[in-house]
Formats: sequence, C-alpha cells, structure tokens
Amino acid sequence: MPSNSLDQLLEQPLVESTKQTVNQMSSSELARLLNEIGYQKRVLAFRLLDKNKAIEVFEYLNHDEQADLIQAMEAPESIDMIESLDPDDRVQLLEELPAKVTKRLIADLSPDSRESVNTLLGYPERSAGRLMSPRYLAVRSGTSVGDAINAVRNSKLRADELQVIFVIDPERFYQGYTWLATLVKAHADTSVEALIEGNTAVRVVDREVRAAQVMKDADLPAIPVVDQEGRLVGAITFDDVIDLIDEEATEAAYSKAGVGGNLQGRDRVWSQRLVDGPIWYAIRLRLLFLIITLIGGFLVGGVIDQFEETLEAVVAAAIFIPLVMDMGGNVGTQSTTIFARGLAWNQIDAKRFLPYLAREAMIGALIGLVLGIAAGVIAYFWQGLPNDVPQLGIAVGLALFAVVLLGAVLGATLPWMLLRFGFDHATGADPFLTTIKDFLGLLIYFALVNWLVGVV
Repeated sequence: MPSNSLDQLLEQPLVESTKQTVNQMSSSELARLLNEIGYQKRVLAFRLLDKNKAIEVFEYLNHDEQADLIQAMEAPESIDMIESLDPDDRVQLLEELPAKVTKRLIADLSPDSRESVNTLLGYPERSAGRLMSPRYLAVRSGTSVGDAINAVRNSKLRADELQVIFVIDPERFYQGYTWLATLVKAHADTSVEALIEGNTAVRVVDREVRAAQVMKDADLPAIPVVDQEGRLVGAITFDDVIDLIDEEATEAAYSKAGVGGNLQGRDRVWSQRLVDGPIWYAIRLRLLFLIITLIGGFLVGGVIDQFEETLEAVVAAAIFIPLVMDMGGNVGTQSTTIFARGLAWNQIDAKRFLPYLAREAMIGALIGLVLGIAAGVIAYFWQGLPNDVPQLGIAVGLALFAVVLLGAVLGATLPWMLLRFGFDHATGADPFLTTIKDFLGLLIYFALVNWLVGVV
C-alpha cells in the first residue's frame, strides 16, 4: 500500500473496517509506511493496531522513530511498548528520550525492568555494557552434554539466542563458548568443558564499535560480555550489532552533510524540527545563520572597498580573488566533513581535540604549500610578467597557502566549537566558515599584494 493510501485511509471515519485493513498489513511494510506520513497520523495509525501487532511494528522501527512515538503516546500504552522490548533495546530507546521523560518512564516500569535498565545505564555511554542483553544461556564447565541440552529445551530464549552456549566456572568466570550443534552431535555424558571452541569476549567498558568488530572477526551470532574481573554479565547478539552498524552508517551519512557527530540524540531532535516542525522555527533558525553570512558579505565588501586603490593600481589582482575565496572554502568543507565523519565512527575523541587539530593543520599546510607553489607559478607567467608585476605570483602563492591552512583549521574547529557550546552545526558551521574565511582570506591577499607589489 502506498503511503498516500495509508494517509487517505486515516482521513476516513475510524470504523471497524479501517482498523481491520491496517491490522492485515505486514508489520515491516506498516513500519515503513508509518514514517512516510504526517507525525500526528503515525500515532493515530499505531493506536488502531492490536496489541501484538503493535509490538511487532514497534520493534521494526529504529530507536529514533520509537522515541518519537513513545513521546506522543499516553503513559499506559508507552509503558506497554517499552516493557515489550529486550533490556538492551529498552535502554537504547530510553537514551533517545529527553531526560525528564526517561526518568518518568523508568519510574513507571515494573521492578524487574527498572532494575535491568538501571544496571545497563550504569555503564559508560556507547560501551558494550550499554549494548549487551541479559538474555543468554550459560552452563557450568562441569555440566554434561545431556544436562546442557535439557537446559536448552527448558530455556525461554528465542532460537536465535541459543545458537551459542557460554561456559562459566562455579564463580561465573567466563571459560569459553560452544555451539548448540556441537552439543547435539556430542555424547550425552561428555563434559561441556571438553567442547569449548574459543573464548572470545569483550569487557563491559569496551567501546560498542569494538564489540561489533570482535563479533565480525570471530564470526559469531553472539559474543559474551564480561566485567572487569572476567565474570560473564551479558551478551551482545547479531541483531544488536546490525542495529549499531545501521545507526553508525546513517550517522556518518548525516555527518557528511553536517548533521551528525557524537551528539546524535540532540541532532535528531534538531533535524526533526527542521524537517516537519513549525515552519517559523525552520525559518528563524536558518535565517539567523544566513544573516551572519549576509553581514559577512558586507564585511568582505568592505575589505574590497578598503583596497580599491590596490585594484586600480594592479587590475590583474582582481582575477585571482575567486581563486583565493573558493579554494579556502573547498578545503574547509573537506575538513568539516572528515571531522564529522570521524566523530560518527568514534575515530576522533572530542575530548582530545588538540592532537587532531595539529594533524589537520599540518595537512592543510602541506596542501597549501603544493597549491600555493602551483598557483604562484601560473599567476607569475599569466598575469605577473605580462603586466610588469612579477611579485603578483608570489602574493597569489602566499595567499593561497594561508587561506588553505586557514580553511583546514577552521573546518575542524568551528563544528567542534558549535557542538561544545550546544549549537546545531547543521545550520551554523558553513555560514561561520564562509564569513571568517572570506574576510580573512581577502584581507591576507590584498595585504600581500600591497606589500609585495608596492602599492601605496
């Protein structure tokens, strides 16, 4: 069913036939269609679903979409949805919600659910401890294969959660893992300890991306999570890692456009309000930063006006103004994209920004040196010698070196500063970058022309 058909369906009076039609749709298709209709109608459509159908559809939504829906629901139904999730998914959803909403929802959870949530929330953000689930099967190392298979039969875990069986000692220290298929093929009296095939594990404090990498390298459907002493406390399953990879890939894609980074939850709220929030909010926010660009344009015009005599004396200098302005902007855009993507993939530690900035400055300086020499030589032979101003080539080369270095430094620094001060860098980084780079770039260029060519 196309999204417009679902939209039209919800326009009709909510009779029993409408409810029946919605409930007959597949859960995955319905989850997709819900995100293609208006925000308020999503909630309306969701409330038409039977409880089991609603839970299935809810599980198909990503954490951002779940968070939006939970905030629009009334307390009883939102608690039902949260209780239906696995503990790790429950925590990831609550992390996406505003702090006040999260606190209220946790207080309304059942005692067992509240305890598991508080336990997982006690681990560092974006750690394996936050991602893990307490849903796994572990047996003692001295257990026989027959008893282990009985434990599998009596387990309430899903089939996909029982492919790998973990082995622990009497004090719950992790010993290793074995496959369910291996147990089935072994003699009933064999000790499980003899069937251990590896001891891959991650610690609760390890970064979640490391957990994903370990799972990929070990080619396991689930990996155990141990505490600092090596005791088994949870497991990370394949579907958790798939969600993580999807989240990271999406964030990286947004980061290239300047809307990602390590403040994803807040960026999601900003993005949601910009896309389908009040139109005056979008106009106000975007206009605010465009006014900065407008003011910057006047300041740049003031620089050109200040050096009007320079342009009259060295007309050829005007030819290289677009080169100086555009090259700095291109380098700055490269830097902002690389920085945002690095944050998205946890390759840059925002708390240790200075080493990264030094690296980016060195890269900018080397690129500026290459481009400056090339542009300087071309300017020397193209407009310098024919117009009896050979120093113009030197001015162009030095100016290009300076603006490229400036663009690299600003491109990394501005989004970092905006994030540090709690601003939305999706709408703010580029206007600031353009204004500062154009103003300082032209100022440097004209100052060099004045100095080297000797314009009074």
